[in-house]
Amino acid sequence: MGGFLVFMVLTAAMGLSIFLSLPVVYSKRAQGRWAVGLNAVAIGILIFLLADVFSDVSTILYPSGYVANLGYSIAFGVAFVGAFLALYLVDNLKGLGLISRRKVLPSATPPTDNGPSTTALIIALGIGLQNLTEGLVFGVNWTAGALGILAVVFVGFFLQNVTEGFPIASPFLATDARRRLPTMLGLFLIGGLPTIAGGAIGYFWSNDLFLVVFDALAIGAIAYVILPMLRVAFRPLESREASTRRNQLVYLGAMIGFALGFAVNAI
Repeated sequence: MGGFLVFMVLTAAMGLSIFLSLPVVYSKRAQGRWAVGLNAVAIGILIFLLADVFSDVSTILYPSGYVANLGYSIAFGVAFVGAFLALYLVDNLKGLGLISRRKVLPSATPPTDNGPSTTALIIALGIGLQNLTEGLVFGVNWTAGALGILAVVFVGFFLQNVTEGFPIASPFLATDARRRLPTMLGLFLIGGLPTIAGGAIGYFWSNDLFLVVFDALAIGAIAYVILPMLRVAFRPLESREASTRRNQLVYLGAMIGFALGFAVNAI
């Protein structure tokens, strides 16, 4: 039991390290050009996570290196499409007429943070699914007694989770909504707690199909949310010069975000 408690403490440290990004998220500098830069860094991190998650599952999908396992490939494709479509429906319920629009009196001020809240929730869900598989990997290696691999996995996942707070917070940057600490804490828990759940599952049980499905769900969710983030990042500004400067900042930030994700994952 003592070993399990130590394992759960370490797993919790990995998952909850996402909260270490809160001081930067709530910094007064996280607005204006800094907000554009942090958003771009978040996009770069998410792009890296797509590649990272697929690299983890690719050894299961292609056990011989070049011939795909048909059953796992079908499961992966179904889970990916399912996650993408499910998030599309959640994000477009009103537009599709699946729920009624709330009537607002002419004198009332309609809420302005529904879009950022929905986007942040989708990002948190995608990161949470990805972190669940990270917990599974940690749990499997713990029960296997691979101490050398465990040290690398722990440090890598701990640092990577620190960076994952930026994508979750990115829809709120430069808006009043991001100052709602309870909302942000809840979103960070959605992103971080699955690491603990995955660790507990991996400690007692492991299954390749389970890993394939949840990796595909994570990839589908992350892929879905990157598209609107890119659209917002490159929307035209008041002048061509301003758009050009902003685009240069987005390119630079995305490159930094990808490099940051790669660097912490390589440790």
